[in-house]
Amino acid sequence: MLERMSFCSAVGIYRIGSIRQVSVPRLLRVTSPSVRNMAQTVKLNNGYEFPVLGLGTYKSNPGEAEQIVKDAIDIGYRHIDCAKFYENEKEVGAGIRAKIAEGVIKREDIFVTSKLWNTYHAPHMVVPTCKRTLSDLGLDYVNLYLIHWPHAFKEGDVFLPKDSSGNIIYSDVDYVDTWKEMEECVKQGLTKSIGLSNFNSQQIQRGLDIATIKPVVNQVECHPYLNQTKLIDFCKKEGLVVTGYSPFGGPASIALTIPDAPAPLKDAKIKELAEKRGKTPAQIILRYLIQHGVVPIPKSSNKNRLQENFDALKFELTPEEVAEIDAINTNTRICIKTELSDHKHYPFSLEF
Repeated sequence: MLERMSFCSAVGIYRIGSIRQVSVPRLLRVTSPSVRNMAQTVKLNNGYEFPVLGLGTYKSNPGEAEQIVKDAIDIGYRHIDCAKFYENEKEVGAGIRAKIAEGVIKREDIFVTSKLWNTYHAPHMVVPTCKRTLSDLGLDYVNLYLIHWPHAFKEGDVFLPKDSSGNIIYSDVDYVDTWKEMEECVKQGLTKSIGLSNFNSQQIQRGLDIATIKPVVNQVECHPYLNQTKLIDFCKKEGLVVTGYSPFGGPASIALTIPDAPAPLKDAKIKELAEKRGKTPAQIILRYLIQHGVVPIPKSSNKNRLQENFDALKFELTPEEVAEIDAINTNTRICIKTELSDHKHYPFSLEF
C-alpha cells in the first residue's frame, strides 16, 4: 500500500525577508487576442503553448477528481495539473478521457502535467514510472513531466519512507542524473516537455548546465505573500515559465493545523480591491499572478468556484493595482518542510 500524507503540512512558517515594494512585472505574453478567450496561452521555450490558468488536483477527495476534471473542461479549462503523489491520476485521466469521448475536446486541446515523485529519482526508475503514470491516466503521453522535488527519498512505492524514529529516509541520487532520464522520456514520446518543481535558482542553473533538453517550467509555491519576484526574474532570463501552486496561500489542511498560516484571501488589500472591482478575492489573486508572470493552478471541488476562478481570465488589473498587491509580499513560505533541511538537495536554504 502506498503511504501518503500532506507533504506540505508545514512544521513551521518562517519569513525569508521583510515586506518590500517591488517593481511591477510585465504581463505574460499570451497568444489570444482577447482576455475573454479561454485559450490564452504562453509559449514555452520549445514552442509548445501553455495555458496561463490551470486546474490543480492535489488533495481532491477520493471519488471527486473525475467529476471535478469534467466540470473544469466544460467550463473551459485546458490545463490539468496532476502528480503520482496525489494518488488520483486514474480519476483525473477518466475525466479527461470522458470529455474526449463526448467530443468536447480532442487530446491535442488539453495540456496535462504530471510529476515524478521523490522515491523514483533513481535513473533506472524514471522511464518506467512515467509509463505507469500514462497507464493510470489512460493517455499515450503527457504534455509536461516535472521532477516534483530536487531531493530524493529511498527508492520504492512507499512515498514517505521512514526509519524507526519516524524520520524520512533519504536517497543520495543526484537530480542531474535523474534529469538525464527525464530527457529519455521526451525521446521515447512519453512527454512533450520536461521541467522542474520546487527548485531554487542554483539548482535550476546546475540542471541547465548539463541539460541537452532544456526544462520549460519550474513549478513553485506562489501567492501574494510569496510572490517569488527574484525567482521569476531568474527563470524568465533562462527561458523557463513559472507555474504557481497554492495561489491562495495553501491547502485548507494547512489552515486547520496552523491557525496563523498566511491567508491572502482574507488580506485587507485583496478584499478592498475585490470590492472595488466587483470581483472575488480569489479572482483578484489569480489575475495578479497571471500579470505577475505566473501560471496559477488553483484547485476547487465546487463547480461555481471553478467558474469564478476561470473568470480571472476576463479582466485585467491596472499597473497601480498590481503594485498595491506587490506591496503586501512578505516572502512567507508555507510549504517549507524544515525537517528535510539536512537533505543535501533541500531547496529552501537560499532566498530564491
